[in-house]
Amino acid sequence: MTDTCEFDIIVYGATGYTGRLVAEYLNNHYGSSDNAPKWAMAGRSQDKLEAVRDEIGAPADTPLVVANADDDADLEAMCARTKVVITTVGPYQLYGDKLVAACVKTGTDYADLCGEPAWMAEKIEEHHEAAKASGARICFSSGFDSIPFDLGVLMTQKTAQERFGKPAPKIRGRVRAMAGTFSGGTAASLGATMKAAAKNPRLINVLRDPFALAPGFDGPSQPSGMIPSYEKDLDKWAAPFVMAPINTKNVHRTNFLLGHPYGEDFQYDEMMLTSPGEAGKKMAEAATEMMKNPFGAKPPKPGEGPSKEERENGFYDVLFVAEMGDGKNVHFGVKGKYDPGYGSTSRMIAETAIALTQSDADGGIGTPGSFLGEALVDRLQEHAEISFAAEN
Repeated sequence: MTDTCEFDIIVYGATGYTGRLVAEYLNNHYGSSDNAPKWAMAGRSQDKLEAVRDEIGAPADTPLVVANADDDADLEAMCARTKVVITTVGPYQLYGDKLVAACVKTGTDYADLCGEPAWMAEKIEEHHEAAKASGARICFSSGFDSIPFDLGVLMTQKTAQERFGKPAPKIRGRVRAMAGTFSGGTAASLGATMKAAAKNPRLINVLRDPFALAPGFDGPSQPSGMIPSYEKDLDKWAAPFVMAPINTKNVHRTNFLLGHPYGEDFQYDEMMLTSPGEAGKKMAEAATEMMKNPFGAKPPKPGEGPSKEERENGFYDVLFVAEMGDGKNVHFGVKGKYDPGYGSTSRMIAETAIALTQSDADGGIGTPGSFLGEALVDRLQEHAEISFAAEN
């Protein structure tokens, strides 16, 4: 990546449902202001790009880049024109290999919405050292999975360090409330992961390993988060959370890449809170049963999504409980406006890309927490209507 690039950001997959939202956010939020990033829309079809440009109200001179996901030369030429590529073209294990390789080769930063840990582990093994050498920052999981959780733990640990002079050895992430839908891309990614695991049973061990994205590190046993439990301190029942398997791995990778500021014995798990009493227990048990088929009989399809009203009425509220081991604790909240799978995610990945253009972090394959940390927290609070705050 150099300062002489034609663009700051290229949104690849701009004709898809989520990519269109990212482009719309960049256009509406930054427009032609003095601090606006120089950005372009990219995809396979010039005609579709022109149609989406007009539909979102972007200027007629908004640059459009045609690039085929199967063409190495196309992708490398696109990457050479920009500082950062945002890609919403998933499942990434099906469509992402060549773009990651192109970004690594050209030293171009990259942000995606990947929640596919087996593929991510494979790319880390293949490209991490080469990305360090080229200076490319490959930033996986830059949406609802896993920014609120990755950065929520980071800020909770900062609070614990400030108050008690040490990190918390254990943190519980608990989704208190959420309104919205998971994206069709998330459902497709899970389906592709399950099919890959069926063909290659070795991948099951990767999916089960909380440290699968921290190669060479064998950390302590982690809470499973898969069994309903009553949490006395919160007076609520907790149930499994469908995104915990990817979020927990990203939290541990951030800790790993930053040199274990949370400690090498750090424990972390995520669950959803229901309510007190027998009703809460039944809800938690029902949620556990749903984990067998989290998206139901008709999962959302890539390219489909909620209406604008549904996106704007969505929200999420996540509590982090840092247990200091001596009876003391820290409660920290992350709350976001908009549907988590679409409305908030499109803002998160756009702000991640802008933060990457302003970062001096070293190259490699990392996380929003390891590359950007508090700089991204500040951007999300200022621009994306996400709050990070201690609660006790």
